[in-house]
Amino acid sequence: MHIHILGICGTFMGGLAALAREAGHRVTGCDAGVYPPMSEQLRALGIDLIEGFGADQTALRPDIFVIGNVVSRVHQPDGTAKFPLMEAILDAGAPYTSGPQWLARHVLQGRHVLAVAGTHGKTTTTSMLAWILERAGLAPGFLVGGVPLDFGVSARLGAQKTFVIAILNNLEFDHADIFDDLAAIERQFHHLVRTVPGGGRVAVNATEDSLRRVLAQGCWSEVARFGSGGEWTASGTHDAFDVLQQGKKVGRVEWALSGIHNQMNALAAIVAAEHVGVAPAEAAATLASFHNVRRRMELRGTVTTAGGAITLYDDFAHHPTAIRTTLDGLRAQLDAAGQKNDRILAVFEPRSNTMKLGAMAAQLPWSLEAADLAFCHAGGLDWDAAAALARMGDRALVAQSIDPLVAQVVAAARAGDHIVCMSNGGFGGVHEKLLAALQH
Repeated sequence: MHIHILGICGTFMGGLAALAREAGHRVTGCDAGVYPPMSEQLRALGIDLIEGFGADQTALRPDIFVIGNVVSRVHQPDGTAKFPLMEAILDAGAPYTSGPQWLARHVLQGRHVLAVAGTHGKTTTTSMLAWILERAGLAPGFLVGGVPLDFGVSARLGAQKTFVIAILNNLEFDHADIFDDLAAIERQFHHLVRTVPGGGRVAVNATEDSLRRVLAQGCWSEVARFGSGGEWTASGTHDAFDVLQQGKKVGRVEWALSGIHNQMNALAAIVAAEHVGVAPAEAAATLASFHNVRRRMELRGTVTTAGGAITLYDDFAHHPTAIRTTLDGLRAQLDAAGQKNDRILAVFEPRSNTMKLGAMAAQLPWSLEAADLAFCHAGGLDWDAAAALARMGDRALVAQSIDPLVAQVVAAARAGDHIVCMSNGGFGGVHEKLLAALQH
C-alpha cells in the first residue's frame, strides 16, 4: 500500500509513518517548515518528504491519503485555501482517512493496547513504560510523541501483545481550536474509558479533579489510582523515592530526572507495567537507566566564559502548566545541587494552536515564576504578549522575530545562567543561534 501523509513531521504522524514503513508500506508525506528531530528520523527511514501542501501532490496517486490534525479547511484573507492539497483531495473524491483511523485498522487490529492519555507527560510516560517492558524482555511495540533516547526512534511494531490498559495522567483545558471547554475534553476521555474491557486496567492520577469527573461518568474496568490519595504513592525526593503500594514499599527509583511531574510519570508507568506482569521493584530499578526523550530538558550545549559556564536546554513545553513544571523542576534541581544563585532564563514561543488563540495568555506570568528572566517570541500572534507579561515588569522581554530575541538573551546572559528554550516547534533554530552568539 502507498500512503501519503499530510503533516508527516508532527510527532504522531511521523511515528505512524515509521510504523507503516516497517510494516512494508510505501510511505511519502508533506509538511511545512520541516524540522528535526522528526525530519531526520524520516529521511533516515528513506521516506520522501515534500515541502508544503501543494495540490499537485494528488499526482502521486497513493492508495490513501492520511490527514494530520495540522490540516484544515481554513482559507487565507485573499480567499485561497491554506491547504490546497486537502481541497484537491476532496474535489477528486480521493480516498483519505485520519492517522488514528489508519493506525487502528492497519497496526493495532488484533493487538491489546497500552494507551497513555493526558494534557502533559504522555511522551515521557510512554517512553518510560516502553523501556520498562523492553528491559523485562517483552519487546513492546510503541508509538511515542517524540524520540526516546533509549530507542532512537519514535515508533516500532514490536511483538504481539495481549494486554489492555489506559493511563489517564492528567487533564487540563487545551486544544482550544477544537474543544470549547474542559467539560468537552472530559467527555472525550470518558469515550476512551468506555473502550477498555473489563479485564483491563485504568490507571488514574488521583490528584486530578477532572479525572475524577471522567470516571464518575462510568467505568467498567479495574481502576488503579496513583499519586496522593491513591493506592500507589511515592515517598522521597523527585530524584530518589520509594514506590509504595497501599503504604508498603514495593520498589525504589533513583535517577537523574527532576520534578514532581516525572515522579508522577514514573508511578503511572510502574502501575501499567505491574498489570502486565512486571514486578514494581523491577520496573522501578529499570528507570535508573531511563534516558528520557529528545527535547525534554535536552542539553543542547554549554558555553564557557571567563566567569563560568552558560548552559542551554531544549524543552517541548508549550502549555503554561508544562512551562511552569519544567522551570520548577530545574529550580528544584539547582537548589538541591547548591546552586541557588544560578539564574534561569526562559526563552519561549506561544506556538500551539491554543496559545496562538491567546486562550492561555493570562497564565503566562504564573507559568514563568521560577524564571529570573523571560523572553517571548511573539511573531505571528494576534494578541499582545507584552501586555500579557506586563505584571512581570522588567523580568520579561518580547521580540517579534528570532534575531532580536537572540540579541536580547545574549545581552542579558552571564556566567552561571541556565537558558531553557521552550517550544513545540523548531523555534527558528534559536538553539544554534544562541550558542553561536554566546561564544563571541
